[in-house]
Amino acid sequence: MRSARNSARSRYRLSHRQRHRPCRCLYVAIDPLLNTHRLRINTLALGAHLPTSEPFREFVEAAGLMSYGANLPDLYRRAGDFVDKILKGANPGDIPIEQPIKFDLIVNLTTAKAIGVTIPPALLSRADEVIE
Repeated sequence: MRSARNSARSRYRLSHRQRHRPCRCLYVAIDPLLNTHRLRINTLALGAHLPTSEPFREFVEAAGLMSYGANLPDLYRRAGDFVDKILKGANPGDIPIEQPIKFDLIVNLTTAKAIGVTIPPALLSRADEVIE
């Protein structure tokens, strides 16, 4: 796993890696910097014909191949429930920590076609959303 602190460095690292030790896919981790540059990351990956796996739907909407992760609107609604409990007098330390319960699988067929990847029908049938 390599760190990417700026766009010039990430462009260099991706092109260097593809020349010397080609990778077959790119996993984009949850990180504020990577979220900010998701379009640039996906553009570089498209140029290198790399399929991407990313944490949130916003990445797939920005030309990523697929994402599987927690549904952010659901998390925000659940955070509102926590605020409601606290405002009604609950002690924050007494409220149990919860894990996400709703996850989304999003697939971008436009990107798949652009990089020459065929998505198996079984995966498409399980997807919560398919972007065409």
